Amino acid sequence: MLYTGKSILDVANANNFAIPAFNISDWTMFNGVMDISEELAAPVIIAIHPDEVSHVTTDLILAMRSRAHRSSVPVAIHWDHGGSYEQMIVAIQAGFTSVMIDKSLEPFEVNVAETRRAVEAAHAVGVQVEGELGTIGANDSYGEAGAAEIIYTDPADAIRFVEETGVDSLAVAIGTSHGLYPAEKQPELKLDLLKELKAALGIPLVLHGGSSNPDDEIAKAVRLGVNKINISSDIKVAYHNRMREVLGTDERLREPNQIQPPSVEALKATAAQKIELFGAAGKADLY
Repeated sequence: MLYTGKSILDVANANNFAIPAFNISDWTMFNGVMDISEELAAPVIIAIHPDEVSHVTTDLILAMRSRAHRSSVPVAIHWDHGGSYEQMIVAIQAGFTSVMIDKSLEPFEVNVAETRRAVEAAHAVGVQVEGELGTIGANDSYGEAGAAEIIYTDPADAIRFVEETGVDSLAVAIGTSHGLYPAEKQPELKLDLLKELKAALGIPLVLHGGSSNPDDEIAKAVRLGVNKINISSDIKVAYHNRMREVLGTDERLREPNQIQPPSVEALKATAAQKIELFGAAGKADLY
């Protein structure tokens, strides 16, 4: 079942669980995420970052929509961290059912104006918009960018931002960072801030940089009102590390059906743990 971002997240918000937004970067990863979501009867958001879009191309979105329509679970297809209004138009025309406009590194007024512009265009055709206020940190140079310093989301600013933009969900900065945490860096979420933000806003809140955070903190964040958690690095590391093991030094290995199935199983195992942790398993029955 193909859903918009709003229609899939509103149910999570009403029932206090989080939907995983798995970033995929090829067709095989997409099918692995879909398979495990169906096995666990879990709603899922397929997230694709502009760098990933440049790899898979927007031509693949029609095939994803076809699989989503046939699926036994709710599926939204989300443009992650869109950097411009023009990207939002490309996403809408390509068939994404949810978009994110990320102007969090811009001054507040610019963020509001650009986000509101994206909302007006997307809402006109029934597509949901996620905004971001505050900054997510950066652990490495791969994939989604982040800020050198985390700027935590201010509740008063968040109220104004939501009112003036009309966003359907909001990515908040409470201490996470994109990428994998180095050994010397320990993530610590400001859960009191999250609780305050949820009470002030009421709309679905989004946690970016969900990979490699302690499970207990993530579980608490879900209980306090996070309804979408982005997972990219964790599933990609599982997928590609297993692929490296399979390939080894055997130069005769060349057929995808020999190489990729073990990698998909590794991805599915990691994704399954996230689905359970977020409380999404079995929640497809609510739709």
